Amino acid sequence: MADSDVGTARGAYGSGAYGSGGGGRRSARAVTVTAAGVLAMATLAVGCGPQDPGADALRQPPARATTAPPAPAPSPTDDGKGATGDTAPPASPSVSPPASPSAPPAAPVTAPPPTARPSTAPPPPRILLQTGSEGAQVRELQARLRQIGHFGRTPTGYYGTVTAEAVRSFQAKRGTEATGATDAVTWRKLLAMTRTPTADELDPPTERPVAKPDERCMTGRVLCISKKSRTLAWMIDGRVVSAMDVRFGSEYTPTREGEFPVFWKSRDHVSTLYDTPMPYALFFSGGQAVHYSADFAVNGYGGASHGCVNVRDKAKVAALFDQVKNGDKVVIYW
Repeated sequence: MADSDVGTARGAYGSGAYGSGGGGRRSARAVTVTAAGVLAMATLAVGCGPQDPGADALRQPPARATTAPPAPAPSPTDDGKGATGDTAPPASPSVSPPASPSAPPAAPVTAPPPTARPSTAPPPPRILLQTGSEGAQVRELQARLRQIGHFGRTPTGYYGTVTAEAVRSFQAKRGTEATGATDAVTWRKLLAMTRTPTADELDPPTERPVAKPDERCMTGRVLCISKKSRTLAWMIDGRVVSAMDVRFGSEYTPTREGEFPVFWKSRDHVSTLYDTPMPYALFFSGGQAVHYSADFAVNGYGGASHGCVNVRDKAKVAALFDQVKNGDKVVIYW
């Protein structure tokens, strides 16, 4: 209560106005004002607890305030009647009660941490073919690359360093990551730029033209091998059944020339001298044989054998292996 309010309240009590109620009835308490009432009136004028601790013994129940403190708009249970009205509820305390000691302090409002968004990066494309792969799809890949100038050899069906380099060249030119492995994206781009290879493109007779057969090749079953053209022609009674590219030994390990019989066939042979695979080996002179060479398929004529006749095309030499019999002739000439 402000100082002016204290004066106003004191004047009202002194003039006997405290005895008049809202409905005209006289309050019995106002008539029998005692010294204790005077003390209670003084306490009310202060607006809070007694200042003197000794006055607690004389303290009376708090009187009703003559004026209500500022409050929200009247409600059905608070019709705004005076404090002395018989039906009016007690006025609300003028001072807000302290917060409950058990109530925790309000936590500062902070923004929630940002929620981590899941990665939206697409997964890497699936690898279809890569170094070491073999088969018909590799042959088709090589044929399609050859159509657009990225593979300068006859398809072999083996995915070696030459094929990987051709794929890498194609990828770099098309703006994709040049890995050298054929993934799904690379394959789709290649299909869109090329046509389905023909049988001759997939399996040409040979990369090199077959030489004119030696006279010894014109009769019987003969592996007719020309060092000049670097080709092998499988001939039966003067007719070429199949042909394939071959390479020979170096000057330090030359391939023997002449006419020889096939004396041993070994499908999954491994050289005991050089510890290297010699699949589909057809032995004709000592340790020399016609066989498939993975190194030849990968590196071409950049290398040489240890005296054997290397075949680059695995599918062709595999078919040859099944047809040739022990005793068939091998003719090697210039």
